[in-house]
Amino acid sequence: MDTLTAIQTRNSIPHLEDPAPTHEQMSEVYKGALRAPDHARLRPWKFIEVRGEAREKLGSIFLETANSLNQDLTDAEVEKLLKAPFRAPMVIILAADVKHHPKVPEIEQIISLGTAAQNILLGLHDMGFSAVWRTGQMAFNPEITKHLGLQENFQIIGYLYVGTSMGKEKPLPEHNLDDFLEVWE
Repeated sequence: MDTLTAIQTRNSIPHLEDPAPTHEQMSEVYKGALRAPDHARLRPWKFIEVRGEAREKLGSIFLETANSLNQDLTDAEVEKLLKAPFRAPMVIILAADVKHHPKVPEIEQIISLGTAAQNILLGLHDMGFSAVWRTGQMAFNPEITKHLGLQENFQIIGYLYVGTSMGKEKPLPEHNLDDFLEVWE
């Protein structure tokens, strides 16, 4: 698939099943991720790939994080947190390795990880796989960073749930380019 077709046809697919990409396929996808814009070559990217039974550990970390955020959880909420990583055969945790730099602010480093994540999504789409980017309470808080065993400078910006589409795909909306574009000549 050519690049513009991949970009214009990529869709967030929340209903995923096996198979997930192989480790070899993911190596190629990650090589594409590492081509993201990176001011000062800080390489603020960390990807934690979670598959198989390791998803149980991630569910436990989600629960531990929610408990540490002083949430009074119902039984249904506990169950949802524990099962969340099993919504797809593979989850990629997107962790921004934020470094102090006089010319590269934190937000720029987080955006760099976001562009790397977009490259992952496009690479997966090109290979025929599907994914959805999720955030919610398990992103953008220091508790999840701590429970994942990462240093304090890391920020979790989201999770890519990856697999094969179960066929339940929402139609892509048509956008009016004039609503988003201003041209100066």
